[in-house]
Amino acid sequence: MDIAVIGSNMVDLITYIDRMPKEGETLEAPSFELGCGGKGANQAVAAAKLGSKVMMVTKVGDDLFGSNTIQNLQKYGINTEFTSKVPGIPSGVAPIFVDPESKNRILIVKGANQNLLPMDINNATARLKECSLIVLQLEIPLPTIYRAIDFGNEHNIPIILNPAPASRELDFDYICKCDFFMPNETELEILTGMPVDTEEHIRDAAAFLIGKGVKNVIVTMGNRGVLWATKDNVHRVEAHSVDAIDTTGAGDAFIGCFSHYYVKDKDILSAIKMATGFAGLSVTKRGTQISYPSKDELIQFVKEKESSLFKGC
Repeated sequence: MDIAVIGSNMVDLITYIDRMPKEGETLEAPSFELGCGGKGANQAVAAAKLGSKVMMVTKVGDDLFGSNTIQNLQKYGINTEFTSKVPGIPSGVAPIFVDPESKNRILIVKGANQNLLPMDINNATARLKECSLIVLQLEIPLPTIYRAIDFGNEHNIPIILNPAPASRELDFDYICKCDFFMPNETELEILTGMPVDTEEHIRDAAAFLIGKGVKNVIVTMGNRGVLWATKDNVHRVEAHSVDAIDTTGAGDAFIGCFSHYYVKDKDILSAIKMATGFAGLSVTKRGTQISYPSKDELIQFVKEKESSLFKGC
């Protein structure tokens, strides 16, 4: 097994809107789509689509959504041995609103994800030990996150922590135990209490985390690209110019792709560059997991972008 994603799954309820309604106002929306999502599941699918062997430790509801989520994960070749239903509890859902500029607003109802407990990690010990990387997000209880981090440290397994949705209750001592900390701009602002309205401010906020003892801070900045900070260096990777249709799940696309290439080559900068391309390509289609490209599509996209860059030099 290459990657263990210990985290969430959701059913995405995506409404494409012309604008958000005002208080008390009812508007007609142009279209609606139902899809499989959740930050953990999205990241698992992204890595699996690129060829990684992925296992998912998660909880689904005792409903039609839960059965569909398990089938969807299996469709991508993801190991669901430790994906189980919680009796009498609904699956997690994520109502998502996407505006004409492709920007999104998301609500989450965690549902069965709240029932993913530290004991579930203990139950999966034998299989988790086989993994080369553990990927975590914050749509599951914090004690489960902390147990997963401790498990990774105990068995020398690198850990990616995506602090989404951001929580000020997150213990900095545990953040420092992770190998990679991957917030977006909004999450960085919430967690540090510092402004992120300019790239200089983002660098300052990342430096603050590094000063606290975080090893690698990788900030996804949307169409401004990615900032990777360590105690020794700061790297900036530009985003590719694309016609964005729906940015939902782009951060998860980045993390899943980064995980695949990091496990494959252990080259952080190269993994960031590939993940930037993967996330960029994902926003050119609607939806989350269904928008993620294949490995061939990604390689072709990156080659074309690099070729056009050299022609412009």
